[in-house]
Amino acid sequence: MRIEEIDKNFEGKLSDDGKTVFYDASQPPFTVHGLLRDEDGYYRLPYSLAAQTNEGVEALNLHTAGGRVRFMTDAGRIVIRAQMRSVIKMSHMTVTGSSGFDLYSGGVFKGAFIPPFDFEDGYTCEIETGGSEMREITIHFPLYCGVTRLEIGIPPGSRLMKAPGYAVSLPVVFYGSSITQGGCASRPGNAYDNILSMRLSCEHINLGFSGSAKGERCMAEYIAGLEMSAFIMDYDHNAPDPAHLEATHGPFFEIIREKNPSLPVIMLSRPQPNPDSEDFIRRDIIKKTFDSAQGNGDRNVYFIDGIEMMNIPGGDSATVDKYHPNDLGFYLMAKAVEPVLRKALFKN
Repeated sequence: MRIEEIDKNFEGKLSDDGKTVFYDASQPPFTVHGLLRDEDGYYRLPYSLAAQTNEGVEALNLHTAGGRVRFMTDAGRIVIRAQMRSVIKMSHMTVTGSSGFDLYSGGVFKGAFIPPFDFEDGYTCEIETGGSEMREITIHFPLYCGVTRLEIGIPPGSRLMKAPGYAVSLPVVFYGSSITQGGCASRPGNAYDNILSMRLSCEHINLGFSGSAKGERCMAEYIAGLEMSAFIMDYDHNAPDPAHLEATHGPFFEIIREKNPSLPVIMLSRPQPNPDSEDFIRRDIIKKTFDSAQGNGDRNVYFIDGIEMMNIPGGDSATVDKYHPNDLGFYLMAKAVEPVLRKALFKN
């Protein structure tokens, strides 16, 4: 028997009752955040830049990590109808995290739109949110799949309005590895950038690329040209070795700083509850970039020691495979980054 036949709590609710009005999530009053869109679907970087960077970035550019759709409604039931261009299923990450959506109402988690395990190119699912008052809804896009179209369904007669803007309207830009992309959160809202966005009410862009964030100059130049409220450098894990990290980390920062002299920049070393000698070497390389900037009078640069992020009793329970955080790991990352980012964003 399928587990859904034994325990109905494992089954995503599919809406096929014909009593739902669907709207294209890319059209007003919905607002899509953290993603670009064309006739082929959603993506994160200009195609030419992704192709120029490396093959991994070119492929992962079509993944919707960090994407959100926001709106106001009084509907007590919300349905999504998603069409996918790619579906990623991994042995160490839930399908709900890689290819599912989740929903927050007024900043409170209300449920995940759980895809059937055997789905191929899209699915329909609903969540009962309860209540009849107008409230803000945030739906997070999948972390590891491509979405070509998303429709939002509500009961006939329900009201829709545009959601208010974020308190911090210029995005916090995150650049990094699979950890930045969200692997291996059990659902999208638990990725640390999404946690921070919710807690601090800040717009953000997720430029995490599994195995493919290697500090390329073209990527630094692109990011340097973005309008940002803060920048988080988190690509330690994807530098092939310490020598590569040392050769790229300082120059990457300098490109950002040259075009953005007062931008808060937060540097992270990779989170590791059981560090080895290389983890300390890598941390010290990143700290060297930070120390050099401070030595030059830079007061808008911050450093967070990844080794300390999970330095709690039981911290080695915070990863799936020693490297990728689970939900506990992402919570600890967000907990470590939040006070630093809050200070950077609101110090004035």
